[in-house]
Amino acid sequence: RTISLSGHGEVRLAPDTAIVNLGVTSQAPAAKDALAANTAAMQSVFAALKAAGIEDKDVQTSNFMVQPRYNFNNEGKAPTLIGYEVSNSVTVTVRKLDTLGGVLDAVVQAGSNQINGIQFDTSKPDAALDEARKLAVADARRKAEIYAAAASVNLGNVLSISEGSFAAPPQPMMRTTMKMDAAAPVPI
Repeated sequence: RTISLSGHGEVRLAPDTAIVNLGVTSQAPAAKDALAANTAAMQSVFAALKAAGIEDKDVQTSNFMVQPRYNFNNEGKAPTLIGYEVSNSVTVTVRKLDTLGGVLDAVVQAGSNQINGIQFDTSKPDAALDEARKLAVADARRKAEIYAAAASVNLGNVLSISEGSFAAPPQPMMRTTMKMDAAAPVPI
């Protein structure tokens, strides 16, 4: 005989870390000009991050893209190429939450024209996760006792415990150096 149920345990922590996806999108008639403008702006953004106390290990490239731009309003004619767009985004971990506003202000002033959300996190979740696990087992035990009493049976030893899996959040790509034939290397 088995009673099989799940328990829920939750512990809330104040965040101590913010993860921000930000970057620069540049447009120009020629791809190399859009790339050069984007590279210059991203170098300014990186300098602003460094000046704000963000360490290199906390800045990782999350997207780099070069794509053509077309005019589709040609009254039935084929689209015409009007230029190129270059986008470079990084994921930045801000470990001092009281500096977050200043960091965001600094990167916008330095040329960032894309900020795609802020995610708050905690740098040390293990103790809270362990406490949540204890609460989940206690919750499952409490439910089992209710079911056993309602069914007029006695509870025995626990036969099985399993922990549900969770989907990890997307991880930014590792910081690397990219070689290009441009006046300045693309900041990665």
